[in-house]
Amino acid sequence: MREKRQAGVGPSPRLMAGFVLLALVTVSINLRPAITTVAGVMNQVPGVFGLDPSLLPLLGTLPVLAFGVSGPIGPWLARRLGTGRAVAVALLVLAAALIVRATVPALLLPGTFLAGMAIMTASVLVPQIVKANRGTGWWTGLCTMGFGLGAALGAGLVQPLEQAFGGNLPSALAVWAVPALLGAFLIHRSGERPTAEPATASSAATSPAASATPTITGAPDAVTPLRRQRTAWAVTAFFGLQAMLYFAITSWLAVYLVSRGLAPADAAALLAWFSLAGLPASLLAPVLAGRPGILKIMAPGLGLSVAAALLGVLMAPVELQFLMVGILGVVQSAGFGLAMALVVIRSVGPQSAGRLSAMSQGFGFALASLGPLGAGLLHAMTGGWEVTFWMLAAEAVVLAGAGFFAIRGPLVSVEAVEAVEAVEAKEAPEATEVTAPPEQATTNGSKATSVR
Repeated sequence: MREKRQAGVGPSPRLMAGFVLLALVTVSINLRPAITTVAGVMNQVPGVFGLDPSLLPLLGTLPVLAFGVSGPIGPWLARRLGTGRAVAVALLVLAAALIVRATVPALLLPGTFLAGMAIMTASVLVPQIVKANRGTGWWTGLCTMGFGLGAALGAGLVQPLEQAFGGNLPSALAVWAVPALLGAFLIHRSGERPTAEPATASSAATSPAASATPTITGAPDAVTPLRRQRTAWAVTAFFGLQAMLYFAITSWLAVYLVSRGLAPADAAALLAWFSLAGLPASLLAPVLAGRPGILKIMAPGLGLSVAAALLGVLMAPVELQFLMVGILGVVQSAGFGLAMALVVIRSVGPQSAGRLSAMSQGFGFALASLGPLGAGLLHAMTGGWEVTFWMLAAEAVVLAGAGFFAIRGPLVSVEAVEAVEAVEAKEAPEATEVTAPPEQATTNGSKATSVR
């Protein structure tokens, strides 16, 4: 009886898993409003903040550019502080950046760049926490749905908040620091403790999931660096291309719709609808991606679907834009959900997922930074939107090709590489202090050569 009471002390694993998942979803919701709030009121920014209208394409590009240059910060910070604390620090920096850029007009551009760096730092660690807790496709789906929900809330609430604050746009932008602080508190309390014990060698051998996953025959050579693993580059290309499309759309969709004759408020509402319509798809795509038969069709098929939806938005009359924007939101959000799922599905363990996440999102967002800037420049050069939409549709076709290659080939693994590097680093000082006899040195050298 006493043993049962002692065993019941503390929260149950299921309760802990629920708390970690709640924290992850809260974090995910905070990783898009910094972008979509500005996109929803892009036409007001020059007048309110005194920004030169010619710098609007740069404003849309800055957060994505920050994503590209700050990818390594997340894993580096996690190794020093722990994953949960690293994400919490990133959200605290995000909250500060949101307040500073809204209250000091001269810091609008630097604050936006800093917000992008904070978002990226937190974003790359989400798949690592999911993998460490052995989260299912539903975990990834709920997190990606959180991204979409945050984007929709940012775009849809910015103008109502502006009215609630008496027409004060800076206050409507700064208020998003509050949910960022909440996310920092939750993930700080839950991000360090896996809710499931890591599988041992014996349990992994007898686990049905282990027998169903080609972790031995499908895993790459243990000493292959990440940059030489073709699956890692295919996942990176898929992530970057879908992100380029997403940020180009969210940066300029409202401006395009205004050019078609919609009122700015209606255009902002359709931008919010773009994100809302995709929420179910962002939830279900990672779940469906866990089925190999569906994944073979989904990965390339989503790219072709995005291309068709973009052309639909371009050619449809104003009366059908609600439908066409909704379809575009569904296929675009499904693409993002699949990109996040591929990081988890196509990696061997938590460290591999973290490194692949940093690589795919780092290089991917560096590529994606060209989306808003390129779309804006094409529009400025041509004076219309036809060339811009056709170019985005062509990019979506390339996305289909990246999806085709991302689901083939060996799994991504860096754990063994990191273990070898750690052993070599540990033994290096000893080798400098002790001089081995010639025979022993020869033997050790041959062994080292055979291992390599």
